[in-house]
Amino acid sequence: MLASVILAAALVLAAPAAPQAAPEPAASAEPTPSPQRYLGLIRAQFRTHRPPPAFETYTVTRSQKATNGYPDPVGSYTVHVWVRNADRAALTRFVYRDDARGPLTFDRPAFNEARDPGPPTFDVFEPAPSRPHPVSEVPTPEPHYTPLPVIGGVRTIIESDYRVDALVIEGSEMHLSIFPIRDVERNRLREVYVDRKTLELHKLIATDKLFTGGPIYPVTFTITMGTVDGVPVVTDIHGVVGGGYNDDGKDVDFRFTDITFPKTLPEWYFDARSYASHTNSGPT
Repeated sequence: MLASVILAAALVLAAPAAPQAAPEPAASAEPTPSPQRYLGLIRAQFRTHRPPPAFETYTVTRSQKATNGYPDPVGSYTVHVWVRNADRAALTRFVYRDDARGPLTFDRPAFNEARDPGPPTFDVFEPAPSRPHPVSEVPTPEPHYTPLPVIGGVRTIIESDYRVDALVIEGSEMHLSIFPIRDVERNRLREVYVDRKTLELHKLIATDKLFTGGPIYPVTFTITMGTVDGVPVVTDIHGVVGGGYNDDGKDVDFRFTDITFPKTLPEWYFDARSYASHTNSGPT
């Protein structure tokens, strides 16, 4: 009897242990954002860099071809620009091949206006103006953005100006196809490309306008983004004019180079009435 008990115990000890179920991974604390929320997060990430530095300088090179396919010397040029971002006032000077400089000229670079786009730190999410603004008109200063509050552990970041029609992961990029929910003429973004991890902007497809002094033609801009000293900047723009336009500059390119953010610039740079007394001592 004792031998039977010992044998039974040995068989129990020798039997393989019952397989243990593998632990299931814990549910993510935060679900994957919806495409609409991703767009809100992208905009919020861009806003963390706003407002831009107080001053910036850059060179913009505009190039286009005439209808015969040759470079258009009238529509192609290089300009150096000094900007005060509080009111977007700018001193500009044409740059020529022989290192000569054009006269001191006052400007307010802007998208969707009858002048060259810019500056490179322009708020790409800003709606187009509801009406043309003359250079003499001072725009409202850009607000200082603060981080959005977290309420009950839920981040309330939703983009309400656009709907997201498609979101595709393309390698290291996230590509969103979007369309305005309202104000189609003013909300100008159509495609957004960002780093899929950081959500920093890489490229945008946006609408703009060509002002000819007569008809106003629609333009599609492909905007390439980069960074200077951690600040998002526009580096290149390729524009295609539509609406039946077939004159010089149907395809146009802008390249922004030599972008810097000086701590200060002379006050007279932004007062056109002072230019006459600085003709021979102006910046180059």
